[in-house]
Amino acid sequence: MKGGIKLEHGAGGEGMRELLTLVLRYFDFNEVRGTDRGEIEVEVPLNALDDSAVVDHIVFTTDSHTVKPLFFPGGDIGSLAIAGTVNDIAVMGAEPLCLSAAFVIEEGLPVSDFERILASMKRTCDEAEVSIVTGDTKVVEKGALEKIVVNTSAIGKRTAALDTNLEEVRRYRELDTNWLVDSNLRAGDKILVSGYLGDHGVALFSFREGFEFDTELRSDIAPLNKLIHELLVVGGVVVMKDPTRGGLANTLNEFSEKSNVGIMIEEDAIPIRESVRSACEMLGIDPLEIGNEGKVVIGVVKEKADEVLDALRRTEKGKDAAIIGTATNELKGVVMKTRVGGMRIVETPIGDPVPRIC
Repeated sequence: MKGGIKLEHGAGGEGMRELLTLVLRYFDFNEVRGTDRGEIEVEVPLNALDDSAVVDHIVFTTDSHTVKPLFFPGGDIGSLAIAGTVNDIAVMGAEPLCLSAAFVIEEGLPVSDFERILASMKRTCDEAEVSIVTGDTKVVEKGALEKIVVNTSAIGKRTAALDTNLEEVRRYRELDTNWLVDSNLRAGDKILVSGYLGDHGVALFSFREGFEFDTELRSDIAPLNKLIHELLVVGGVVVMKDPTRGGLANTLNEFSEKSNVGIMIEEDAIPIRESVRSACEMLGIDPLEIGNEGKVVIGVVKEKADEVLDALRRTEKGKDAAIIGTATNELKGVVMKTRVGGMRIVETPIGDPVPRIC
């Protein structure tokens, strides 16, 4: 990696992968280490690049948020920070317990704006039934950054629902991991999404740039831990991921590459609002590459796919869920069958086409 760091290096996809390759040269902690109280077991290490790490049965994640603007239809930087971090714990199959919150604030941010962010974080914590238990605050001189950056970290724990889910998976096929990691997908597994894609990125970008569409678009920001718990009770889930930076395209390519299996998806099956589709056509961007903040992509053993879909559709946050594809050994990478019957390769995006949305 040469030259300076660019926006694309923080936007998911190939650009971020290049930057992470550099990071992993220095922080590749993936082995058991001894301490004076015994050994620490790393079950899901940093170099797995899953949504959370698992160390000594503790699930741990961290996320930083720099959003422009701070407030937008359907959410703000505060709700985004809590929901995104809770979801990173939940998609591993764990129960989020508590969070930290750290703020880097630019001098001059109105106190009223900061209080509005804090109130939004509190509401989202209440919805997810988690608490902020520690944190930090720094103030920097005006011009050093844009208003505020929020970092949130979280820890979670294994649940009985995860164990029940994995037992159900093993009724139908082998599974040699104890967490819902990206490498779990196998040929025959079905791919589901929990609802409409692209809402968050298009809503935020259109509001920021002043675009007007026939239908007001709103972000889909939401904590998904309760919804995910319901799916684990049904059982059969092998992998989950919230399709944030780089959207569905990036998520599916991560599944495919880490699991060494192809994925075939059906364009007609993917839930995308017509307003989002129209906005993307006007802006010249692919809705499959746009970040989401209240959706989850799920891999399920084929025998349980319909039951998991029904469970999703019984919830408010999953009422628009759909089965969109299948894992297969008959192709490499991610391929989409288009509406007109052709085939299109869905590549890993360079980065999210809409910057500064999470």
